Amino acid sequence: MNSTDPALQTLIDQVLAVQSAATPLNICGGGSKSFYGEAPLGEPLHTTGLTGISSYEPSELVVTARAGTTLIELETVLAERGQCLPFEPPHFVTHGATGATVGGMVAAGLSGPSRASVGAVRDYVLGASMLNGKGEVLSFGGQVMKNVAGYDVSRLLAGSMGTLGVILEVSLKVLPMAPATATLRFQLDQVSALEQLNAWGALPLPLNASAWWDGTLLLRLRGALAAVQSAVATLGGDLIEPAHASPFWDGLRNQTDEYFLKAQAAVAGGSVALWRVSVPQTANPLILPGEQLIEWHGAQRWLCTSASAAKVREAAARVGGHASLFMAKHKAGGAFAPLKSPLDRIHRDLKKAFDPAGVFNPGRLYPGM
Repeated sequence: MNSTDPALQTLIDQVLAVQSAATPLNICGGGSKSFYGEAPLGEPLHTTGLTGISSYEPSELVVTARAGTTLIELETVLAERGQCLPFEPPHFVTHGATGATVGGMVAAGLSGPSRASVGAVRDYVLGASMLNGKGEVLSFGGQVMKNVAGYDVSRLLAGSMGTLGVILEVSLKVLPMAPATATLRFQLDQVSALEQLNAWGALPLPLNASAWWDGTLLLRLRGALAAVQSAVATLGGDLIEPAHASPFWDGLRNQTDEYFLKAQAAVAGGSVALWRVSVPQTANPLILPGEQLIEWHGAQRWLCTSASAAKVREAAARVGGHASLFMAKHKAGGAFAPLKSPLDRIHRDLKKAFDPAGVFNPGRLYPGM
């Protein structure tokens, strides 16, 4: 980052101005994920002035973009060269936002339908620069893999929800778009769908994404044309036309699909909450009231339920997972599962090291962080 950049200097001045009073700052990008985590607190600190793609080397599969750059802009540039962000970060265009940004993508750490097959946001972060609580610009990582020793801070920023500092710029690994894609539909109950997904996972198939809801399993295949065609012939099921399949996967990624629209309406009514439950892919069905949608070959289970936070988290822990309160009118039970020692201590020590006065997004992850 150029230290003479006016947009950067504005951020530095705002951070330095609140140090003595420890006034909290709410780091704001496009606002697409303001509902996620605990409620935002403090004076707005806008990163939308940090826009633009700093560098892009298609032959090296690396792009560097400033934090306020919208995902739409970045993905458009990548698509022109036949490349993409394979983890499909959500845009959440339905939440009244001005557009998801690169900084928000990393800070939230959320990935789309293909996450179980291609990896998460953090797996594609090569380097980053950030503004710490002392108003200092720090840089970590670089533009190549295995470029760090000790804490991999650039990847540590993924999912930090802005509690460590202001993400200024990020270098990302990108990949070529897959030559072929196909979507298959199967009519299966939840138990059978999970068993089938586990069986397919042991085979050399180009599995990319899956989604089960209300007795229907959709499976997306991606890869070389021959591999996709062979898998379609082997697996059977109903082949869905791309004109119908693409909107479905986009809706799943951005939560504009029917399941999420129903869940959002129910949450707005105040009677239920939407949970994001992360479990091993081989975990048995969660015996809880409410409607479930299953992604990531069984590893991510969305649950719209009136069950208490304690019951949901107990059910997730029982099968070796954890649950996050993704969307609710009230988050009295905490948005994220409480950390156990020594993870809690490590989180707090990192927060203190990067943000001594505790001004960045206080409490957005956990109380006191």
